[in-house]
Amino acid sequence: MEKTLSFIPLGGIEDITRNLYVYEYGNEILLVDCGIGFADETMLGVDLLLPDISYLLKSKKKIVGIALTHGHEDHIGALPFILPQLPQGISLFASPFTAALANEKLKEFGVASRVKAIPFVDNAKISLGQFAIQFIHVTHSVPDTSHILVHTPIGTFYHGSDFKFDLTPYDEKKPDFSAMEQAGNAGILCLLSDCLGAEKEGTTPTEATIPAHFEEELQNTKGKFIVTTYSSHIARLNQVIDLAQKYNRHICFIGRSLIKTKDVAQKMGYMKIPAGVEVQMDELKNYADNQLLLLVAGSQGQENSAMSRIANGEHRDIILHPADTIIFSSDTIPGNEVLVNSLIDSLAKLDVRVVYSDLRKGFHISGHGYSEDLKKLISLTKPKKLIPIGGAYRHMTAYRGLAEKEGYKKQDVLLLEDGQEVIFTPTDARLGRKIATKNVFVDEITGEELEHYVMRDRQKLSEGGIVVVLIEIDAATGRVINQPDIITRGFSFTDTKKFSGKLLREINSRLKNRSGRVKDWVYMRNLVGEIADRLVFKEIRRRPLVLPVVIEI
Repeated sequence: MEKTLSFIPLGGIEDITRNLYVYEYGNEILLVDCGIGFADETMLGVDLLLPDISYLLKSKKKIVGIALTHGHEDHIGALPFILPQLPQGISLFASPFTAALANEKLKEFGVASRVKAIPFVDNAKISLGQFAIQFIHVTHSVPDTSHILVHTPIGTFYHGSDFKFDLTPYDEKKPDFSAMEQAGNAGILCLLSDCLGAEKEGTTPTEATIPAHFEEELQNTKGKFIVTTYSSHIARLNQVIDLAQKYNRHICFIGRSLIKTKDVAQKMGYMKIPAGVEVQMDELKNYADNQLLLLVAGSQGQENSAMSRIANGEHRDIILHPADTIIFSSDTIPGNEVLVNSLIDSLAKLDVRVVYSDLRKGFHISGHGYSEDLKKLISLTKPKKLIPIGGAYRHMTAYRGLAEKEGYKKQDVLLLEDGQEVIFTPTDARLGRKIATKNVFVDEITGEELEHYVMRDRQKLSEGGIVVVLIEIDAATGRVINQPDIITRGFSFTDTKKFSGKLLREINSRLKNRSGRVKDWVYMRNLVGEIADRLVFKEIRRRPLVLPVVIEI
């Protein structure tokens, strides 16, 4: 009987995020990546999306290991939610920086006792049952990104997740073309390739072009210079830190995710900040605006992020002035367009200079290879079959066009959906089962999976009751006019008047730095709801459904 291997994407096809790939041979399974997806504005009550692992839970086959390609959330973020559902003792392998980020995340969620990510050495072969894996260094927008050679009894697979070919990277660690070529010469049965940049001609520009654009804006900024980018983009952060030193500005990291990643990068030597350059947030008042360069989390417009709080005038330590400049040094993650545009609008209304990709190019370079990069990987690895991953369907189609230009037949490029099995033999591939996958919604704080946002609301209603907070806000000033009215069902406060007073004081404290007309009523409603939810829990140690009703006066 001919030997076969099944490849099944449980996430990462078409929706770009939630990357989770299954390699299955005999009674053993190897997993590559374990990432989250991001809820959009239509997914009320949902924080995160997870890959559907129902197939893994029903399977009786042994999971011999998990290999991680890099440290972005859509490739490692689901680990603390998924690992507790899987058998204990699964080996987890990643690059040193990726392993450090994964371990920090597992520690944060209290899962570190189950498994610890093990850092590998580039090109070293790791045996995992009937599989063996090797990591090949590539460049991306986070350090220590890797491609993975998956050696199996029927042939070798080249798992080429997110990458670009930057020949002058900030850390001077160039892509390992030699290892790619050696893999190609030894024989690759299938190349699974990042395809997000397939529609773009040429090669992805180098990160080395970025600093000149930042420097030009910095020279013309008389106030605070603020940069918001992905917290994991260590090279970008280092470039900005270098400029801060050159122009004698003190840097300050603002936002929990940014500070945590900075701490990991410093500990591992990926980021070096000279003594006296960095200041803490409570020290900002000691410096003039033109002495400061702020690195702020929240480039994707996340609610309650540091950048959103600054934009809405309720950050306790940072107030924006017309002389300030804000640089968005990031692409908008698909699905976040509404949030990012709303954030930029809020900042623009404050009469500060806001620079973003639609206004001016040069402040962000994609972490994904353009068409020539993708074609180069094909030519180096010389695979028999190709599967585009990590892109929407239009990107997959464009990738197939590139492969055809490289001499491949249309049937050699397999365009898949999540859950679509591909059965490989040593010489060919065919489509197999279509495994049903569903959206898995999750509450980021509790880790509770939700079939739909209604499930969470129903649970809150049944277990904790409901609190309605009615509050009047002056549209012209943003000030609360009267003490909020509190209506409860399913439980009662001993003193709603006292609670209402606490709520009023907390809201006024959060809004003390804002001025002028209210421009973002959604933000105001979310702010009232967030404060009320926290105070209710502090008061009665339960979490009812909190419904804020903000009345514009």
